[in-house]
Amino acid sequence: MKILALTSIRSDYDLLSSLYKLLNQDPNIDFRLLVSGAHMSSAYGSTVNVIRDDGFEILMELETLIDADSVKSKLKTASIFLQNSIDLVAKFAPDLILYAGDREDVIMGGLLGTYLKIPTVHFYGGDHEQGGHEDTVIRHATSKLSTHHFVSCEEHRQRLIKIGEKKDRIFNIGSISLDRFKEFKPLTADKISEELQIDEINNFALVIYHPSPSDEDDDTVAFENILQVLKSQNIFSFVSFPNTDSNSSKIVDVINRYQNRSGYYFFKNLEREVFLSIFKQCRFLIGNSSAGIYEAASVPIPAINVGARQKERMHGDNVLFCETTTESIEKTVLKASSQDFLDSIKDIENVYGDGQSAQRAYKLIKNLDFIKLFHKTEDPLCS
Repeated sequence: MKILALTSIRSDYDLLSSLYKLLNQDPNIDFRLLVSGAHMSSAYGSTVNVIRDDGFEILMELETLIDADSVKSKLKTASIFLQNSIDLVAKFAPDLILYAGDREDVIMGGLLGTYLKIPTVHFYGGDHEQGGHEDTVIRHATSKLSTHHFVSCEEHRQRLIKIGEKKDRIFNIGSISLDRFKEFKPLTADKISEELQIDEINNFALVIYHPSPSDEDDDTVAFENILQVLKSQNIFSFVSFPNTDSNSSKIVDVINRYQNRSGYYFFKNLEREVFLSIFKQCRFLIGNSSAGIYEAASVPIPAINVGARQKERMHGDNVLFCETTTESIEKTVLKASSQDFLDSIKDIENVYGDGQSAQRAYKLIKNLDFIKLFHKTEDPLCS
């Protein structure tokens, strides 16, 4: 069996890396990765090196990213990916194509499968947020192009059924991203300091903030307000660079202004062991990353979501939403740091799964007859 997985950025790679390892270890599976987008860019940490270090066979490394920070750039990036991948994928002729999430290359994966008549599995479909980001409609459109769905929870399964997907195509396996947390033993704070060559830390937050499409949010103001509140509370901050969404350069401009100030460590990419150690031991996660919605409850740690992005997505009681003002952020930071709140979430279960999702996905891939349901003949009016 030949399987091809698509990945264009570190975040989507980490979502499925636990499954990739299982597929790669199977002697009856020829598993390859098609690597593109931000993976190939030094501006985003050249994360193709992570994939190489993990030992996966790469079918091709495609330089596709148009890093123009405009509303047109992601569409151009997607078109470059499609043009350069069609013949490559057709020649490899996989039995199955895998892709995750809601980025521009994912919908191209759906098109490749549809026109080249290759079954596909879309992971993390059926999710929905009401902040107005294009990711939501891309996710739903990709689901309509995909032949099978491995979703993270029952709500997502029901949403796919509502948009006309056949129940036989949808499997609730939980979120594979949680598998990384189950057995991982974090580095100590001293070891983190040593690895990153920074002064000793024992009170720190993790900041992951991406551009928001909402007219309500001024990204630079929101991001700078987060940094200022954490500084005023004497909380050291590990701060991620933003993703490739349009307007990310404005956030990078703020980072450049704060780069040499004390109390912050800015990073484009970290070794997995270091990043997960920071994640598992931080006081809280703050920003607007889906990691706060999905993974934070598995530690558990508080996740503070600032602004409109991620609103209305299913989440655990560890997630707190606030506005972008310093007053609202400070009030929420104080709540997240209170012993009462920490006590209230210490025994919560993650609504997205138990950390065994990769095994479920692997068994399904080994046993499902993907060709049987390749043709989508069902009529949404009759569903």
